[in-house]
Parts: sequence; structure tokens; C-alpha cells
Amino acid sequence: MTAQHFRIKEATIDEIKHAFLRNHLTSRQLVEFYLREIKRVNPLINAVIEVNPDALSQATKADYERMTRPHRPLPDLHGIPILLKDNIATQDKQNNTAGSFALLGSMVPRDSGVVTKLRKAGAIILGKASLNEWSSFRTTKAPNGWSPRGGFGKNPYVLSSDPCGSSSGSAISVAANLVTTSLGTQANGSILCPADANSVVGIKPTVCLISRDQVIPCTRRQDTVGPTCRTVADAVYVLDAIVGADNNDPRTINCSKHIPIGGYKRHLRRNGLRRKRLGIVRNPYFGLINNSFVTDAFEKHFQTLRRRGAIIIDNLEIPNISDILDVEKSGEKGLIFAEFKISLNAYLQGLVDSPVKSLADVIAFNKMNPELEMLKEFGQDFMLAAQATNGIGDKEKKAMDNLAKLSREGFEKLMNDYKLDALVTPGSKIYHVLDIGGYPGINVPAGYDDKGIPFGINFSGLKFTEGKLIEIAYGFEQATKIRRPPSFKP
Repeated sequence: MTAQHFRIKEATIDEIKHAFLRNHLTSRQLVEFYLREIKRVNPLINAVIEVNPDALSQATKADYERMTRPHRPLPDLHGIPILLKDNIATQDKQNNTAGSFALLGSMVPRDSGVVTKLRKAGAIILGKASLNEWSSFRTTKAPNGWSPRGGFGKNPYVLSSDPCGSSSGSAISVAANLVTTSLGTQANGSILCPADANSVVGIKPTVCLISRDQVIPCTRRQDTVGPTCRTVADAVYVLDAIVGADNNDPRTINCSKHIPIGGYKRHLRRNGLRRKRLGIVRNPYFGLINNSFVTDAFEKHFQTLRRRGAIIIDNLEIPNISDILDVEKSGEKGLIFAEFKISLNAYLQGLVDSPVKSLADVIAFNKMNPELEMLKEFGQDFMLAAQATNGIGDKEKKAMDNLAKLSREGFEKLMNDYKLDALVTPGSKIYHVLDIGGYPGINVPAGYDDKGIPFGINFSGLKFTEGKLIEIAYGFEQATKIRRPPSFKP
């Protein structure tokens, strides 16, 4: 647990960097600790698919750079280990498979855009985190946290509780102290929901702030990468390292102008709640909570927000929420099927070498390997529906227009009408609203129910308002400091 009296478990990036400076810890010792913990704990929770065989050599390099440049400032993530969801490519000895055996041994043309930035920041790529196979885009029948390569991921607080997905391993591993930081991806709640379920901080950024190049896609209209960490500050340090323009993802080029000078860490303000206008949306989200213990906790949190200087506007509703949540009526379901096929085919065809080169090949692989892929148990209904689509036609374009309209007349209208800095909702269920519009959200641990199962609070805002959301999330976290290490209850 310690290196020269420094306790690694639950340590923040700031604490680790301070230990580096005082020679109480080295990056190699840190990586060795996490590798031991992965070996000891991972068989129980299945959070890590594979470890990077070069992690120790990267740690040794970081220690050497720190020793030979004692008076030179180093990036915030220098020498800090990070796990990547197993759909974020690295051009090294690691695989990038989305949890599927179909992509085992495939070769990517280059590091993903975010990994390029992480390496530049001096981060240590510790390995790959488990996930819902194909980020939940193979089947609607598999449980959260499952993939053929990773097995069944478990919630470290209550092992029988839902870890959520699809970035399950990214949240589980950080919560269980198998790594300092991690990256997940989101197209449909896949960062916010696991963060909520596993008592960690998850940041789902505005779509286009972060490169998606060489990330196995779901739908490029909604895909984003984001950090999952134990604290808001740690998540912000990771965010600062990975945002920015990437020519291989052209959408990031114009969006990069919205990144604040000096980075997002300047928004880590203890008084960040002061004078913030926060709208509380109860319907339908509080109706989904069947536990008075949890609802009582949120009422106390709202009082805390007020005491810390926030202006609360209660009992708000997103005007067209029922239309947004009806994915058949809105056209979203059919659109996502079509987008998934197009995006995945493009990714697979861009690989240097791969056993599969199209969605049709993946479907065929699953049929040829039914036991390996547990096809009988879980099927592949999502992939079959996607394969049946024929590109983006009038129907899909109409759906795109409708989703944009629903976002304008729903979430955006509510935010603008009440001049809100953020919406506040329990848990992560608002993710659907955020995903179709590309809006940012941050989940912060908010408590544990009477069975010890975690729950979070979500702060969401308009595009490119990450700075405000960070101030609010950090202010709430510092006022409550609720998070505790997992107990691994059955």
C-alpha cells in the first residue's frame, strides 16, 4: 500500500506528484503497485482486459526525466498511470478490440488522437479497461460490464449490483484503486452511467472537443472520449491533456477555440457554486428512484448547493422530454443503426491488418465462434439491425433534423429561458438528452443507498460550458466529500 510511508490507495494526482517531488514515490513503484493490485483484485471484478507490457519501462523513463530535470516544470500527467477503454487504439503491443475476439491481433495505423496527447503529457499507459462488448452496440441482451475478452465486470461496492456501461471497466478500475486515472467513451450514457454506478467522477465533454481518431466508433454524431477519475481535479487534469485539435478528426479544429487559455484546471474553484443558477429537473428523473434514502439525500444536497451560494430554480421540466425519450418516434433508433454500420466499416477498413474488415465480417465471426462470443446467450440483434440499413437516406436525414429540433426546443430552450448555468439531476439518466445534442455533463459521487450501492449527481450544460460545470462540480465535491473506497460486498 505504501512506498516510503506514502499511501497509494485513493491518492490523487496532486498527492502523487508531491510524493514524487519529495522522493517518497517513483513512477515505477506506482506502476508496480497497480500491477500487483490488478493481479490480486481483477479476477474478482474483471475491470482490466490486458496490461501494457511496456508500462514499467515507461515508468522508468518518467523517473529518469524527473531526476534529470529537477527544476523544469513537467505536465500534470507526467509519470501518472492511466487505463484506456478497450476501444481506444495504441500503436504498440496492446490490442484494441472493443472486448471482441473478432479484433484480436488487428493492427492500427497509428496511436489514437488522445493517446498521442497522453504520451506528449508523459502519462503512462497502464493497459486496457474492460467494457460492454462493442460499447453495447452488438446486442441489447448482454448485461452491463460483459465482453467475451473481459468477462463479467463487477461493481466493486456491491458485486451483485449493476456496474453500468459501456465504459464499465474504466469506472470500476479507478474506483477499486487499480489505476490513478482512466479514459472512457460515450455515445449513449457510457461515461456518466458507470461513473454514477461506481462512485467516481465522469466527465462527458462537448462532442468535438476531443479527438475520436482511432477510437472504435458507435456514431460519430454522438461519440466522445472523456475521463473517469476518483476526484474532479484528477478528471480535469486528464481533460486538459486530451482536449484540442487533431487533423485526423476535423470536427476538433474549430471546436478547439473554445478551450480556455490556461486550461480547465483554472476552474477548480472551491467557491465555484457561488451565484450559479442551477435548475433542478425532477420529472421524470426522481420518479425513477424507488428509494426514500436516496431521495432524502438529494434534498440535503440541494440545501448544500443553496448554502454554498447557488441560486436554485426548482421543479423545472424539459418541455419535450417524452418525445426525446421515445427513440422510435424521434427516429434516433434507426439513425443510430445506420450511423453505426457506416462508422464501424470505415474504422475496420482503415486498419493495417484485421481478421474482420466490415460489420458483416463481425457478424459472420460471431456465428462461426458462438461459444467464444456467447452468441446463443446474448445474440447480436443490434448488429443485425445495423447491417440491414442502407446508408443515410431521407429517413435518416429527417431523424437528424428532428433530433436537432428536439434539442433546441427542449434542453436549450429550458437553459436559455431560465438563464441557467447547469441542470441538476439525480444519477445519469439525463444522458439521453445530452447525447443527442452533444452537450457536456459531469457526474460526481453523491452517496450510497441503504445497501451500500453508490449513486451520483449530474451537472449538465450547454455546449462548451465545461468551465462552469467544473466550477459547480468541484464546489459540490469539496462541500460534501462523499466518496469512500469500495467494500466489495457480495
